[in-house]
Amino acid sequence: MRAVGSDLPDDEQTEAVSPARIAGPTENVIPHTYAGRVARLPRRVAVMSMHTSPLEQPGTGDAGGMNVYITQTAEAMARKGVNVEIFTRATSSDQPPVAELSPGVLVRHVPAGPYEALDRSELPSQLCAFSAGVLRTEAFHPPGYYDVVHSHYWLSGQVGWLTAERWGVPLIHTAHTLAKVKNAALADGDTPEPRTRVFGEQQIVDEADRLVANTEVEAEHLVDLYGADPGVLSTVAPGVDLGSFTPGPAETARAELGLPSDAIVLAFAGRIQPLKAPEVLLHAAAELVRRDPRLRERLVVLVAGGPSGSGLEQPESLREVARSLGIDDLMRFLPPQPRPDLVRVFRAADVVAVPSHNESFGLVALEAQACGTPVVAARVGGLPVAVRHGVSGLLVPTHRTGDWADALGSVALNPARRAEMAGNAADHARRFSWQRTTDALLSVYASAVGEARQRQARRAEVAV
Repeated sequence: MRAVGSDLPDDEQTEAVSPARIAGPTENVIPHTYAGRVARLPRRVAVMSMHTSPLEQPGTGDAGGMNVYITQTAEAMARKGVNVEIFTRATSSDQPPVAELSPGVLVRHVPAGPYEALDRSELPSQLCAFSAGVLRTEAFHPPGYYDVVHSHYWLSGQVGWLTAERWGVPLIHTAHTLAKVKNAALADGDTPEPRTRVFGEQQIVDEADRLVANTEVEAEHLVDLYGADPGVLSTVAPGVDLGSFTPGPAETARAELGLPSDAIVLAFAGRIQPLKAPEVLLHAAAELVRRDPRLRERLVVLVAGGPSGSGLEQPESLREVARSLGIDDLMRFLPPQPRPDLVRVFRAADVVAVPSHNESFGLVALEAQACGTPVVAARVGGLPVAVRHGVSGLLVPTHRTGDWADALGSVALNPARRAEMAGNAADHARRFSWQRTTDALLSVYASAVGEARQRQARRAEVAV
């Protein structure tokens, strides 16, 4: 199993594939040899993101950390001279067939089904139409136009499997979430992932040339639950935009949000759905007030995000929870926030809560820490990588109200401890960057392309 840009500290990493060095636009060579040959960066990558567009605002609908991941890595690849084309399903007739995300990065809107936001459960019916649209795009170009396909999430993996095989190029797949893992940690009121998805994920695991996991935990799930070949697995930790998410004065952020400068602010940012469990924060806040009624004068619970997934069925459910707990006067709801405004939310918070039932990594936790804000997170999935327990924040092993009230209170109500963790949080986040993630991905691509070309050469020799 390859540990590329792994979740270990720099001085503890053992990399089977060296990450790519920074190359100029015309210098697509990395210091990695495959079978005695210098591996070259791909010229053009086809990225499959069928169910959600990188142009959408993270925090609502199906847009979340995966959108950020795709956008940030695509832009970083383009800066290294690798062209990236992202294929996503068109959801409006107003969308242009092709949009430029940034120089070197194109977003292709592929018609597949009606021009409207379909429920994710309806999208498998459009796999054929979406695949046909992707194949038609490639047909207008000479053979070998794309060097590699990188699919994100299982729906795109199905499309990537077909297109990569048709084009004769490697398929790289990142699952981001796995049905078997989600179903094993299902939140109350959430809907289990269907067997269709489990079957689809298994097919992709069996067929992909490389599987990229966000953490070693996810890699273990792929091996243990899906029988993945450890030889095709690479662990590549996601990053954080260290240029945007930076520490700043809490007083300024609070003033801009209309919050009192002396408030005790507990924040949540993300999609409002059972999987993300924002209600855990509300119950914990109510418990803190019950323990010390004086907190009601200063406590603010800040929630930034919109309903998603099964949360769409009850978009006002979180407000109803607040009312039932008697803390609706402490709540401050914000819509999904663009990057500059999200930075402001994190800077304004004393603690950011990430109480998810499952997270393959947890980008919000890393972004908050980059802003110098401690994070209290559930000890699930990749969050133990994103948060250093007892150093940059705390990890809670349960979702019980008392445990979360204890953890949040021990940081937010202890200025000295919070200040120490705030400095540690920013230091911890600086260990992660999108450039490092991108270098590792490009190294995975180069290795897969090198293997594919050798296979093709051997077949050609046999044919002769």
